[in-house]
Amino acid sequence: MLSALEGSSEPWDFIIIGGGATGLGCAVEAASRGYRTLLLEGHDFAKGTSSRSTKLVHGGVRYLQQGNVALVLEALKERGLLLQNAPHLVHDLPFVVPSYEWWEGPFYGIGLKMYDLLAGKAGFEPSERLTKEEVLEHLPTLEPDGLRGGTIYYDGQFDDARLAITLARTAADHGAVLLNYMRVVGLMKAPRGEVIGVQARDEETGAEHEILARAVINATGVFADAIRKMDDADSPDVITVSQGVHIVLPREFLPGNAAIMVPKTDDGRVLFAIPWQDRLLVGTTDTEVDEPSLEPRPLEEELDFLLRHAAKYLVKDPTPADVLSTFAGLRPLVGNPGDEDGTADISREHALLISKTGLITITGGKWTTYRKMGEETIDKAAVIAALEERPSVTEELRLHGYHAASEALGQFREYGSDAEQLVELLKEDLRYAEPLHPKLPFLTGEIVWAARHEMARTVEDVLSRRTRSLLLDARASIEAAPAAAALLAEVLEQDEAWADEQVEAYSDLAEGYLIEG
Repeated sequence: MLSALEGSSEPWDFIIIGGGATGLGCAVEAASRGYRTLLLEGHDFAKGTSSRSTKLVHGGVRYLQQGNVALVLEALKERGLLLQNAPHLVHDLPFVVPSYEWWEGPFYGIGLKMYDLLAGKAGFEPSERLTKEEVLEHLPTLEPDGLRGGTIYYDGQFDDARLAITLARTAADHGAVLLNYMRVVGLMKAPRGEVIGVQARDEETGAEHEILARAVINATGVFADAIRKMDDADSPDVITVSQGVHIVLPREFLPGNAAIMVPKTDDGRVLFAIPWQDRLLVGTTDTEVDEPSLEPRPLEEELDFLLRHAAKYLVKDPTPADVLSTFAGLRPLVGNPGDEDGTADISREHALLISKTGLITITGGKWTTYRKMGEETIDKAAVIAALEERPSVTEELRLHGYHAASEALGQFREYGSDAEQLVELLKEDLRYAEPLHPKLPFLTGEIVWAARHEMARTVEDVLSRRTRSLLLDARASIEAAPAAAALLAEVLEQDEAWADEQVEAYSDLAEGYLIEG
């Protein structure tokens, strides 16, 4: 990718800043239309918000509650397209809404029937009312005291970071050039002030690049205002940042086949308890934060809230000692800072902003609608760049690794059609087929694969995002770090000192995913 960048003297059609869901969606959209596309990410793909979601591809039951039917319709359509184009990455999951009050069953039952109706042909199985006994069949460890019954409905589940890497590879398959650890440090401007490119610094070597483009797209999520200020120092902030926290528990806390969805907790939030990767994910919170950061940390009161509510709905009450990992993600909400109602009510819709100098900013939104955001952005960017209009093809575009019968791939399902090549790699060296760690579901060879084929550059890349070791068991991932660093050093031709530095940096980072005490 670096030589493709350095070997190009022509201006790119588009430079996309940011390698999260939105930037990668824009890159797939642009490259699949045949535009010359360069994406630059200052850290790693999906380092921020895009690897810290609730792992759901959903229409947004809560938006239905808010009366935002248009947003629900758009998201349900996109959910259907993602299931169609990436069956190796997305699958359906039953959700049970338990009823403890007499009115909840009919109330949520009607709402979820409307959800089914809006989904139309793109829907999963229809929702149904359940008796108390049926609820407990699906959720054997749900608190039975006062339980009256419930409603079951279906939504989509995925691994966010895995989809991000898949999008990067899809864009590359269509000719895009994508670079992680290439930080944009400034914008280049023509004498009349319009944006004509970027200045970028290679974070590994320190090399500086001046790169020209017909249009520059800012897709940096919670950091979008910082790029807008590079363009115009007086540009007003448009992003309000909200933090969502999750805790990860052993699967024994909810061993059934379904997730729990609580539409309204004591303080009005939606709460999920979701089986994911043989663990239980409980979230999320909604806390306004002042400053975006690359490594947000859960607040003590957020962790208390999640543990307290998990205890309310589960027979066995989880304690801090049971928590395998915690993680915090930041949502870029397009709204006015200081809204008195807090961030739970600010729109999750996306916004497309164009500055006087032609800088295009796409921000807000959520994983489910990444494709639609990319389509709208490239439509607009092509006009600004004075490029010939080319129709979008992504509604029908199969993503990298597409595999119609991916269930048959077992533990390698998410690699899709690449699984065959991965299995061959595992035979190269006896070590590669060994487990990375007894408490983690990954093989040592997956680290080698990530470095060779998925642009993983650091121990954090492989343990946090190429595999999800950090989220599944932070302590086990720290124990696996030396082995991962040694393997990476071999593939990337680094020395022992580099490996030691990597282990130290990763261990420091991963400590922040553990609950203290």
